[in-house]
Amino acid sequence: MSAQAILVWSVAIAEFLLVLAMACAAYRVLWGPRAQDRVLALDAFYVSGMILILTFGIETGDTVYFEAALVISLLGFVGTAALAKFLMRGETIE
Repeated sequence: MSAQAILVWSVAIAEFLLVLAMACAAYRVLWGPRAQDRVLALDAFYVSGMILILTFGIETGDTVYFEAALVISLLGFVGTAALAKFLMRGETIE
């Protein structure tokens, strides 16, 4: 088995598992018992989506996917921090 075939199969398996992780996180976002669980699931959802976009970039060799993953990670971090602050204090802007 060549190195190219191993890379193709491993990327395909990784993409499938990431979609499965996103489905589990979406389930927790929709039917989470508490708001904290939903925020953590949303965090897991955007991280899985970011890594899925990175695997698309590895698969195609296009650099646009890597830039999109960087933007998603920055926006996801800011969103998680804002939601955590809202849950702690009830306001996001002081």
